[in-house]
Amino acid sequence: MQVISIQSQVVHGHVGNSAAVYPLQAAGFEVAAVPTTLLSNHPHYPTMRGRVLEADLVADLLLGVEERQLPQQAAAILTGYMGSVGNASVVVDFLRRARRLNPDFVLICDPVIGDDDLGVFVEDGLIERFRDELTPIADIVTPNQFELGRLVGERPDTVEGLRAAADQLSRRGTGRVVVTGCVLVDTRDGEVETVALEGGKAHRTSIPRLPIRPSGTGDLFTAFMTTWLLKSASLAGAAERATRDVQRVLRRTLDAGAFEMRIIGD
Repeated sequence: MQVISIQSQVVHGHVGNSAAVYPLQAAGFEVAAVPTTLLSNHPHYPTMRGRVLEADLVADLLLGVEERQLPQQAAAILTGYMGSVGNASVVVDFLRRARRLNPDFVLICDPVIGDDDLGVFVEDGLIERFRDELTPIADIVTPNQFELGRLVGERPDTVEGLRAAADQLSRRGTGRVVVTGCVLVDTRDGEVETVALEGGKAHRTSIPRLPIRPSGTGDLFTAFMTTWLLKSASLAGAAERATRDVQRVLRRTLDAGAFEMRIIGD
């Protein structure tokens, strides 16, 4: 099956497509990786080279994807870091055309906006693009707890708050919601949760919080979750399995004393 993944790309390290492509390929899927950035590394280094790609270049790449008839073959399309408002606009246009060509693919949007540690790290206007254009057309969205708050106006810290936020997104058009990196008022000390929300129900997966914080865990999670969904897992089951997959990668990274995630392993 074909997966189209539209997000950032780095030469060194594992964020965006540089985190997502390998687990999808290892699970047996063909991946068309469309970059929104081309950078030497993620920003958590003393230097970073490269740039956010121009919107007309991203649009041209997506036109090439259409010319190869990949949307018609796609089982899933993933979107992640956009890099610019212009890129978000051309991606939305592509997704609308792709949906007309193939109404059956699963559209999974990771609304990359920021996190609790760093706050918002995208340019002005992108939150609104995610809120008003990208997430409403998605079948599944995978924000972290901070990003969910930015999409709905208030950061939820209870299961009831997560349900209310998911309901608000649903009224805008979003299908289902999986929230990563959750620390709720009743989360056990030293743990972090993934919460899958569907049909008013919340499925919680809790794992130990490890003493590392590598970049790209959300991108990796979404890729793992996609592999399980395409293998016919339920949303709750796919979210739980993906959470455990990421935990294994993080344990391997911790054991190696590595700064970048050790994605490849047994």
